[in-house]
Amino acid sequence: MGIDEIALQLQGGEGPHTVGAIALISMSCVVGRFLFVTYARRMIRRAGIAVAYDLRQAVYGAVQHQGSEFFSHIGVGDIMTRAIQDIALIQRLIANGSVHFIIIIYAPLFAITFMSWKSPALTMLILPVLPILFGYAWWISREMAATSKVVQERLSDLSAHVQENLSGIRTVQAMAQEENEIARFWQTNDAYGVAFYRQARVQSLMSAWMPLFAGIAQLVILVYGGKLVLDDEMSVGDLVFFLFCLNMLLQPIRMAGMFITLVQRAIVGSRRLGEILEAEPEIADTPTRKTPDIITGAFELRDLSFTYPGASEPSLKSLNLVIEHGESIGIVGRVGAGKSTLLKLFTRMVDTPKGVLYIDGSDVCDFPLMQLRSQVAQVLQDPFLFGEPLRNNISYDEPGRRIDQVWSSADAAALRGTIESFPAQMETVVGERGVTLSGGQKQRTTLARGLIREAPVLILDDCFSSVDTETEEHILGRLKTMRGDRTTILVSHRVSTLRHCDRIVVLNEGEIAEVGSHEALLRADRIYAELERVQTQSGDRSQLDDLSTDEGLSPA
Repeated sequence: MGIDEIALQLQGGEGPHTVGAIALISMSCVVGRFLFVTYARRMIRRAGIAVAYDLRQAVYGAVQHQGSEFFSHIGVGDIMTRAIQDIALIQRLIANGSVHFIIIIYAPLFAITFMSWKSPALTMLILPVLPILFGYAWWISREMAATSKVVQERLSDLSAHVQENLSGIRTVQAMAQEENEIARFWQTNDAYGVAFYRQARVQSLMSAWMPLFAGIAQLVILVYGGKLVLDDEMSVGDLVFFLFCLNMLLQPIRMAGMFITLVQRAIVGSRRLGEILEAEPEIADTPTRKTPDIITGAFELRDLSFTYPGASEPSLKSLNLVIEHGESIGIVGRVGAGKSTLLKLFTRMVDTPKGVLYIDGSDVCDFPLMQLRSQVAQVLQDPFLFGEPLRNNISYDEPGRRIDQVWSSADAAALRGTIESFPAQMETVVGERGVTLSGGQKQRTTLARGLIREAPVLILDDCFSSVDTETEEHILGRLKTMRGDRTTILVSHRVSTLRHCDRIVVLNEGEIAEVGSHEALLRADRIYAELERVQTQSGDRSQLDDLSTDEGLSPA
């Protein structure tokens, strides 16, 4: 209408509006649209950020409660890719795809309505093309879904490969396998590149053909509409308005390629996230609220047997044992005898069967997991440390502890001298996984982390293997003083460590072979006594692996 009025005024006629008024109205529309679109995009992008934030929290929280079976199917690198890349795909769909979706919905409705009002004949020229465009878009969407899934899987493989390599970089360098690792990474990287290329090729098909269809439609309208203007069947303003409406109709078609890409990638990402969010925790936390609030540390094993999922043979077979409150119990056995499995059952790190393990007279499955694992402190065989200061590692479960408490636990773990040798002392950052510390220093740091908790029950899983005997004697002496009448369960291959315990349990092929004090087991002259002789004569505690397989040393 404005164009027709300007044309009329240029020909000497008079219209209802001046040129200035027409320009002002047009400018007001442009500014209003700018303000509305800017505010709407800001709100939508904030929504995308909020959704991504919530998803990251949900994924991280879900992973915290999963067990070993879950991580055997989805590796750490794969989880990182899903938690970062897949969530980013969903965020992009919300932030960018929402705008595209709104345009795809309202623009064609507005455009076709006014195009039909201005010129039904022109409108009928382009309507037959629309089903072709939508059919092509549907075919492209299926191809995009398939290629997007492959791209995300190859990206997960890439992340997992890098994470595994960097975690074992010392082994790689020690065995001079740098070039082989580079060659292996080339294969993984190449697979990702090929998958990404195939996805880009599908996306480029959409990006190439859609503008071509749009251009053909514009050319047809311009030719036929120009003829109508020349024949005085349509005004110049109506033709310009019709082309404007046509552009509104074609704009969603131009966006279709990008929108379909966003949708399909987000669908793939959401499915992969669903595998994490929908995974049921392996260990069901179903407390009965009939258990004592404070664990004293009296254990009873009643015909306890356990078989790992997928295993053909049980790891533990019909164990019967009573551990009194305040006892110190040593556990020893050859590799694969079931020592670590038994310790995992105490804190339900694996799914402990009901009716076989009792703490203070209550089934271990009836305790809340949070209470069980906070009151039964476990120092694991693998001395894992976080890439933070020593103080934070030792006081990990309660960062607000006083520094004198931290130093006290460091003293008990014979760690004070080591810490004082560092320039920053307690503020020394140990590096990822404690890479800046030696094996013995890492073990003593994790031991200090267990001692500082002063839990009713303390489980030590072979945490002296990298500590010299003199330091071990110091630690055991402090340990006996600190623990007092609290229960302590200690796994070790060293007789020098086990002899401090009230009783020693010897495991052999998943069964209890011997139980007794250090002196009693030596008098029995069986597996434990042979171990003591081997270690006393040769100092080689690895001989334990062969003891229970030698003829004449099997349990009577």
